[in-house]
Amino acid sequence: MGLRESKRERTRRTIQERALRLFLERGFDATTVAEVAEAADVSAMTVFRYFPTKEHLVLQDEYDPVIADRVRRRPAGEPLLRRIALSILDGLDDLPPDPQILLARTRLILDTPALRARVWENNHATQRAIAAALPDEDPFAVQVAASACLAAATTAMTRWAEAGGRLDLRAVMAEALEVIVQ
Repeated sequence: MGLRESKRERTRRTIQERALRLFLERGFDATTVAEVAEAADVSAMTVFRYFPTKEHLVLQDEYDPVIADRVRRRPAGEPLLRRIALSILDGLDDLPPDPQILLARTRLILDTPALRARVWENNHATQRAIAAALPDEDPFAVQVAASACLAAATTAMTRWAEAGGRLDLRAVMAEALEVIVQ
């Protein structure tokens, strides 16, 4: 990563971290983008350059390319559902290193109607990333398999967050995905 990309990534991460902190302290609806910009020491325009909507401050992550890459690297002869499920499970290794940040994001999503409503949109984007990684597969079959796996993953994340992050996320995710892969 070059200097410019490194600086952009650092700015993006700072904006998102400050936004999460404000959302947790004040609530998502009570916090403005202007307040996020001030906390991150950037302009509101800069916030919107990195995050097109306020909801993206919480929901946006770099997980889709990770899943797509893992799907591409799985054995081609592996059953589609298993290929996607194991890619999602293995992708947990690339989530934010601080489980408290992931827990805070997940709780914020669960507790905020505007964010919960956007989860479907995020899952749809993930489905598209998975489909793009599997160009030789039947697109409908990929969509169905990805939807099933993402529903299981969302259910696992919910269970983990409701337990306050005390459960082993990988074990909960593996259990949820195993239900549909059997």
